[in-house]
Amino acid sequence: MALIHERTFRVRHYECDAYGHVNNVQYLRYMQEAAFDASAAAGYDLERYVTLGHHWLVRETEIEYLTPLQYGDSVRVRTWVEDFHRVRSRRAYELYKVGTGELAARGATDWVYVDSQTLLPARVPPEMVAAFLPEGQPPPARRRLFPTPPPAPPGVFTMRRKVMWQDIDAAGHVNNAQYLAYVSDCGFEVAEAYGWPAARMQAAGFGIIVRRHHVQYRQPALLGDTLEVSTWVYNMRRSTGWRAYPITRVSDGALLALAHVYYVWVNLETMAPRRLPPAFLADFAPNIVGGGETKDERG
Repeated sequence: MALIHERTFRVRHYECDAYGHVNNVQYLRYMQEAAFDASAAAGYDLERYVTLGHHWLVRETEIEYLTPLQYGDSVRVRTWVEDFHRVRSRRAYELYKVGTGELAARGATDWVYVDSQTLLPARVPPEMVAAFLPEGQPPPARRRLFPTPPPAPPGVFTMRRKVMWQDIDAAGHVNNAQYLAYVSDCGFEVAEAYGWPAARMQAAGFGIIVRRHHVQYRQPALLGDTLEVSTWVYNMRRSTGWRAYPITRVSDGALLALAHVYYVWVNLETMAPRRLPPAFLADFAPNIVGGGETKDERG
C-alpha cells in the first residue's frame, strides 16, 4: 500500500473567479503543494533532491472538477503515489470539501525523474520506490494514451503571451499551473473574437465552466519567451465540447505544451447544463471541427 498524505487548505477570496468558485488554476496549485509535502513526509524534501542532484518534472496532468469550492470552504487534499516505471511515477489526488466530505475534484500527475544538470531522465533509485511504496510495487496499471486532437479548422484562433517574471518558478521555468492560466485567457479571447464576450453570455443567461483539464508538457517555457496559444473546438455535443490548446514558442515553433479542456454550458441561475444557443453555434462554426452541428449527448 502506498503512503497516503493529507493536507488541508483554506480557500482565500482572491482564489475565486467571477462565479464565486475557486479558479481552476488554484486546484493544480493545491495539488502541487500537497505533492511537495507528501514527498517531504516520505523523506524526500527539496533539500534532499538538491543533494541527490536530481528532481522531478511534471510530464502530464489530469484534473476532473466535480463540486465547486467557494470562499470560506476548506479543502482536504489526499494524495499518494500509484506506481513507478523506471524514470517515471504517477501520483493521484482527491480533493474533498471539509465539513460535507464531498469530492470536489480528482486528478493525477505523471512525473519524470531527471538529472538536475543535464535534465535527462534518470532511473528512480530502488530506495526511493521503497520509501513511497513500503509494501511493494502494485501490478502495472494500463496507462491512458494522451489524446491527439483533430486537425485545426479554418477558423483556428491564436493569441500571444510573453513569459513574465511572475510566471516562472524556482526552477526558472513557467510553472505548470500557469499554463492553465494561458489556456483560460485564450478561451475568453476566442469567445470575444467570435462575438461572445463574457458580458453577452451573462446577458443570455448562460456560462461556460471547465469540467476537465488534461495537459501534457513537452518543453519548458523560459523568461522572455513569446508563446503562441492556439485553440479550436472538437467533439461538440448538445451542452458540452472539447477544446484543444497547443502552446508553441514563437522563436522556433517548438511545441511546449498541449492541453485538452472539456467544457460544459450551464444555466447561470441553476448551474445545470443547458443546450448551446443556436446563435452561439452559428457564430463559432469556423472554429469548430465539423462546423456548428451538435450530436445527442449519447452519440
